[in-house]
Amino acid sequence: MAGGGARVRRHGELNPPDGPLRLLMSAEAAGKLSPDIARVLGGRAHVTLSPDHPDAALAQAAFVSRDVTGLSTKHRVLPPTQRMYDALRAAAGLRWVHIHSAGADRPVFVELRERGVQVTTSSGANAPVVAQTAVLGLLMLARHWPRLLAAQRERRWAPLIESGLPRDLQGQTAIVVGWGPVGREIGRLLRALGLRVVAVRREAGSSADEDVRFVGVGQWRELLPQADWLVLACPLTPQTRGLVGAAELALLPPHGGIVNVARGEVVDEPALIAALQAQRLAGAYLDVFATEPLSPDSPLWDLPNVIVTPHSAGFSDGNEARVARMFLDNLGRWHRGEALANRVGG
Repeated sequence: MAGGGARVRRHGELNPPDGPLRLLMSAEAAGKLSPDIARVLGGRAHVTLSPDHPDAALAQAAFVSRDVTGLSTKHRVLPPTQRMYDALRAAAGLRWVHIHSAGADRPVFVELRERGVQVTTSSGANAPVVAQTAVLGLLMLARHWPRLLAAQRERRWAPLIESGLPRDLQGQTAIVVGWGPVGREIGRLLRALGLRVVAVRREAGSSADEDVRFVGVGQWRELLPQADWLVLACPLTPQTRGLVGAAELALLPPHGGIVNVARGEVVDEPALIAALQAQRLAGAYLDVFATEPLSPDSPLWDLPNVIVTPHSAGFSDGNEARVARMFLDNLGRWHRGEALANRVGG
């Protein structure tokens, strides 16, 4: 409940003396979550403000739900999303923003962090779905499904025995770059299929996963010649931008494949296209791209050894509820002045 004097909490929450806690979120999210918000705040006075509300600039906290971003991408921001971004930028007293995605690399969130706003993500909410999709892409490439689907569209009977037998997956090696919730789940699924997993994380060393080899960021390149698969599941940071370029692609064997469910900017896209066109790589499953939407002119659409999906690896009808639980958990933490979960930058 709003008190009689200003109160500053140790994680930056400011409770003004003249009004309730002001939460910026879409009308749709507010309609669904209002009872839960009241429960979490335990009777504390609060108000939810949509981006179009005249008091939106007074918001102290915000929730950017999936309905806000909709079909917008980092590179093409549609008007409803832009209205939320404008409201976030205009809220001078904003202290904390929770976002529905696992990544916080959109420019608006970078700007807010530079301004001192705490940004938390929903990392882990869609990790099982992303991992399942990544492994699906790998299996499709391994079992030559692009070739089989092309034959189906042509009504052509094309047994793999005449076009080249797929290699057994068991015993193959996958290098998984990024060992967060998505990378760990990918590793678990690949091990269940009989693959050897090498995990790339900031520091090498042992862990509870005794059947996973861990290497640091300075070691993984020397293992590329022995890799059957390079799976990218890392966040986009200054350290991972352009991580996989022409030199790294040249180290992979010709039968190697790439799976990217991280961010498009992690890979040098022209170098990847050149390697795939020259068949220096067996194939790629790509859910993310340097610029999204992917241009209709991109050669990636038509390459027979490439599977393209429109940044949809994490979509599932259960995500909304999982993200809402994460937001509400952090709202309770923020209200009590506790450390936030999934805070970007620590």
